[in-house]
This record gives sequence, C-alpha cells and structure tokens, in this order.
Amino acid sequence: MKQSVAILGATGSIGQSTLKILTEHADDYQVYALTGQHRMAELVDLCVQFQPKVVGIPTGQFNQFKTIASEKKLSPLPEIVFDESGLVAIASHPDVDIVMAAIVGAAGLLPTLSAVKSGKRVLLANKEALVMSGDLMLSEAKKTGALLLPVDSEHNAIFQCLPESYFSHRHENKQPQLGVSQILLTASGGPFLNLDQTQLEHVTPAQACKHPNWSMGQKISVDSATLMNKGLELIEACHLFSISEHFVTVVIHPQSIIHSMVQYIDGSTLAQMGNPDMCTPIAHALAWPERISTSVQALNLFDVQKLDFYPPDHEKFPALNLAREAMRVGGTAPTILNASNEIAVQAFLDGRIKFTQITDLVEQMLLQVASHIADSIETVLQVDRQVRECAMQWVEKHGVAV
Repeated sequence: MKQSVAILGATGSIGQSTLKILTEHADDYQVYALTGQHRMAELVDLCVQFQPKVVGIPTGQFNQFKTIASEKKLSPLPEIVFDESGLVAIASHPDVDIVMAAIVGAAGLLPTLSAVKSGKRVLLANKEALVMSGDLMLSEAKKTGALLLPVDSEHNAIFQCLPESYFSHRHENKQPQLGVSQILLTASGGPFLNLDQTQLEHVTPAQACKHPNWSMGQKISVDSATLMNKGLELIEACHLFSISEHFVTVVIHPQSIIHSMVQYIDGSTLAQMGNPDMCTPIAHALAWPERISTSVQALNLFDVQKLDFYPPDHEKFPALNLAREAMRVGGTAPTILNASNEIAVQAFLDGRIKFTQITDLVEQMLLQVASHIADSIETVLQVDRQVRECAMQWVEKHGVAV
C-alpha cells in the first residue's frame, strides 16, 4: 500500500527535492497535501502534476490561487484550507502517514507539533521547531510514538553514524551514550568564510544569498552566511541526540562533502559523506530503516581529492557563541535567539540593517529579554511575540533609513 505524504512548504527547495523523490518512487508514495505561502503559480503547477486532495494556503492568496487554477484548468479542485489552522489540520489528518516539515522559521512550529502529537513519521527540515520547543516536541513524540527523523544534511549524517539503539538510551543528564564521545557538526563556512571583519560591514543581501555549495532560500542562506544556521543546528543536535552542547564541536569544512561525524571513545570517527544534494537525506528519512534509490550521483573520491577542516572564527562569526550560550541558559533563551534572528535577517534582506548588525540585534535581545521555563507551547509563543516586538523596535532605532 502506498504511503500518503503531506509536504508543508512544497514550493521551497526541500519541498521540490521531496517531490522529485516521490516521483521516482510513485509506486510507494502518494501526495496527500501540499502547502505554499507565496508562489501560487508554482503551487498550482504542482497540484496539476500531483493531484493532492488538500492544499494549504494563506487566506490572502485564495483569489490568486483560484484564478491561476482556473487558467491552468486544475481539475478536480482540491480541498483548500487556510492559514496556520489549515496547516495544523493537514499535519494531523488521519489519512496522512508522513509529514515533511519544511516550512521555514517559527511559522512551522505548530504544524510540526501537530504532526508529532498525531504520531506521524515527521521528516524534520524545520530546525526552528526544535530550537524553540525541543523538550516539548520530544516529550510529545515519546507519548505518541511519532518518529522524528532529521532531514538537515548534518543531523541526518549524525543519525546515520550513531548506533541504531542510541535513541532507546536517552538520558536526562545529556551525556553521550553507547561509546559516543562527541559529535562533530560540519559547516561550509558560507560565502564569507574568507572575508575580514571590515569587508563584512559592506556585504549585500545578494552576496549573502549566494551560497557556494547549496541551493537554498533567502533566510537559510543568510543564516549560513552569519553561521547562525550552524548555531541553530547545534541546538537542534542537542535536542535530537539528547546531548549537552559541550559535546558538540563545529568544524568548518568548505567542500560540504563530509556532512557530519561522530567520534567514539575507542578513537574511531565515523563520517557520512556524499555530494551536496538534499535528495540524499530526504530519501534516507523517507524510507528509514530501508534505503531507496535517488538520482544523486555517487561520490567520486578521485574528483574530490582534498578535504579541508578549520576551527570557526568566533570573533568574526559570533552567532555560534550566542547559540551556545542560549542552549546553556535553556528555557526560552533559544526562542529569544531564534525570534530575534528571524527579525534581523528580514531587516537585512530589506536593507534596513547591515550584515554585521544581525548578530548585534540577537545579542541585545538575549541580554534584554528574560528567559523563562519553557513549560508550555503558550509560553514559548508568548516569548516569541515579545521578542519580535522588541527586535523590531531595535531595528527602528539602530537600522538604516530606507
């Protein structure tokens, strides 16, 4: 029987890669639902191709979707649900077996949590959901039996390098288990790896969005340029693998061939390697514990020839230390980090602050906004709203006039 898949964020790069794999394995998977935020023409094209039963869109996009659907003769018209409540309904629908959680940012939190509460197989590409509410998310997964599988290439690599029984040995003390000594989280270093501090003052959004190895959306591309993406991934790794940040080391690896590593107490270091293509981790999470074929070319080591590794420059890229500190503080500190970063990145993309002010803003919010115990999703969302208001005020006061 085919497994039914809902893709939250179908028009983004992760959604596109997921649909590519589903097309290659049409005998095993079918699309139940697709969601999109802005690109209605692309979403309608996907509906024509995959014939989902349900589509999730913002209320404000309904007329545009309907007009384009009529022009492209989309028939039959799928059921249309709206806004966050629609996404939550899709993620928890009883006919859905697998949820690809690929909505960028805090907007993906409640739909992802809904999928977990419903006991789905959740392919987690939205790292912010775990950053904001990692303990709550994992607690719900334990209750419902939901399978939370990482799609980020780094976390998927770590998952592949750990013992299969590792996840039945979760401990509250956050110590490595089963002979693991530490996790090595690789980072490409982004497009500005070799720029100095003075040059970083003048980089543009277009430059920041031009990643050397990966094709990604604007937000995650800017995060990669500041290394905040790696900071968020560090927090995500701590939650996914029940490990203290002390045992996670970030390694700059410009080639993005080794996607991450796990070191063991006997001196072994296991690495997962492959060409930088998101189809590989998506296929792994989709079919785990089995493996399915993809169109990704196997790694040719003779072409690679050389692999480089460097420690990160924390002075030039302070985002990593900010993320570590937020994880050490715990509670809602990671929520403060994430919310302020989202506001800062958008302000940079809009030309309202400089690239170097992104981390300035985040640091100020971590200092100004008190962290609380993250004992409920309501608390997390309340802090998220508070931080966004404070961060926008900071932009108004310290940003560049446009």
